[in-house]
Amino acid sequence: MTNPPRVARSRRLVRGTALAGALVSALLLGGPALAATPPAPAAVAAAPAAVKTVGDICYSDLPSQAHDTIRLIDAGGPFPYPKDGTVFTNREGVLPKQTSGYYHEYTVTTPGSPDRGARRIVTGKQTHEDYYTGDHYETFDLVDFTC
Repeated sequence: MTNPPRVARSRRLVRGTALAGALVSALLLGGPALAATPPAPAAVAAAPAAVKTVGDICYSDLPSQAHDTIRLIDAGGPFPYPKDGTVFTNREGVLPKQTSGYYHEYTVTTPGSPDRGARRIVTGKQTHEDYYTGDHYETFDLVDFTC
């Protein structure tokens, strides 16, 4: 399998959240303002139980196995699992929406797990666009390589 080329690390990518984008739209571009009153009780009941988000995590706070995976990605392999380097489709919709083939996934070994486990690094095509998930795509953290 051919893995996507790795972009050399030069500086941290800063990503805004959907909320920040809505706020910028409302303040600067005259977009729709954020609601100042709470939603009606029926709307609250229809909200999902868990909100999926993308946060940040310091490189130094990642498990050591994630460091190993990132080093392998930077080196272009070899990877321990056949699915490493395959396209991540973002079916869960947690990561920013991109075209097909933009994201690729890599296994972060989980000690004691009889299989690949739940931990992954998902890379985007931009420099420093590495996401860590420890819960099999429920949540993601953008890796901050400056700390």
